[in-house]
Amino acid sequence: MAHFEKPAEGSWTEHYPELGTGPVSYDDSITPEFYESEREAIFRKTWLNVGRVEQLPKVGSYFTKEIDAAGASIVVVRSAKDEIRSFYNICRHRGNKLVWNDYPDREVSGFCRQFTCKYHAWRYALDGECVFVQQESEFFDFDKKDWGLAPIRTEVWEGFIFVNFDPDTETSLHDYMGSIGKGIEGYPFHKLTQVHRYRAEIGANWKLFIDAFAEFYHAPILHGGQYEPEERAKMGDVGYEAIQYAFDGPHASISSWGVIAPPKDPSMVKPIERKLRSGLFGPWDAPDLGMKELPPGVNPTRHRNWGIMSYVFFPNFMILIWKPNWVLTYHYWPTSHNTHVFEGTCYFAPPKNARERLAQELAVVSFKEYGLQDGNTLEATQKTLESNTPVKTFPLNDQEVVLRHLHHHARQYVAHHRAAGGQA
Repeated sequence: MAHFEKPAEGSWTEHYPELGTGPVSYDDSITPEFYESEREAIFRKTWLNVGRVEQLPKVGSYFTKEIDAAGASIVVVRSAKDEIRSFYNICRHRGNKLVWNDYPDREVSGFCRQFTCKYHAWRYALDGECVFVQQESEFFDFDKKDWGLAPIRTEVWEGFIFVNFDPDTETSLHDYMGSIGKGIEGYPFHKLTQVHRYRAEIGANWKLFIDAFAEFYHAPILHGGQYEPEERAKMGDVGYEAIQYAFDGPHASISSWGVIAPPKDPSMVKPIERKLRSGLFGPWDAPDLGMKELPPGVNPTRHRNWGIMSYVFFPNFMILIWKPNWVLTYHYWPTSHNTHVFEGTCYFAPPKNARERLAQELAVVSFKEYGLQDGNTLEATQKTLESNTPVKTFPLNDQEVVLRHLHHHARQYVAHHRAAGGQA
């Protein structure tokens, strides 16, 4: 169960004794052996967000997703029964990738009435049933009804589509999201249909990049060039802390303070931000989303200076809800022990005019620049962690409690997997 109340005394970290307070090792982020265990223990056993229902607006809409960490390509489709279904993206005849366009390794989306293999023209209905086999009479003891697409367990939470590759899982998506997920149910995600996406291949372990988005300790330093000089000096002096942390199982929640839009002093931001009334924290003028009150998990303490709530849903999905009524999501898709694909998606209410559109785009490019700075830094971190150095452990402060939490649970998943006989 998540607890949002600030501890009466002591630090946040000390109130989660299982996390410890000593220096930590990052050996879970630098070895191929540990990553191979993560693939089986985590990415083939937990619920993974792969998209939103708005990507499938009508029956026959589909998109594919390449999930290297699970060793799978999948196709997600709105079936003839108006259900969201997912299947392994593989033809049952000779194993050809079923849904792709010019480049087999690239993700695609579109609309169709059925799926047809490019190799031998086997066809499949939207519910996965095999409906046509070229020269069917040439096969032996064959019934095409036995050769439908292989399904993947798929469920939807608040419009977010999740899959789970474990056929034996007994945990529903709703239960998996826990009290932190329940606390934000009812937020009008479905009204934020103006979407901007960016994607980058990062030369760092997936957990190390999540670490960068789970603390504000680095912001005034690494991102100092994004601030006006006076604002940078002020931030460097006072730092930037969250007002609360909460954990529920492997999931975490962080609430920041002081993210005020519009700023109290306009001279603290760049001229273009003043002109467009937007910037890093999004458009200053919040659209009306029809909410009478926020869900209980959004600014749960009702702090007057809250600015952003960040929710880390293990293993690789983050939702950031901003006070000016827009949402940012992050995904971290591992491709090896020291590489991953980072995806950032900004969700806004549809703009009503050109100025609102430009305000949204300024927020998007601002976050892109921040992400580039983080990516460059974390690639350097990965290189030094893998180097032959006597430095093996590192101190973490109280603002970095979510980092401890993430690595703790990743290690737990792997330990349980290995104890059950899984390969190292």
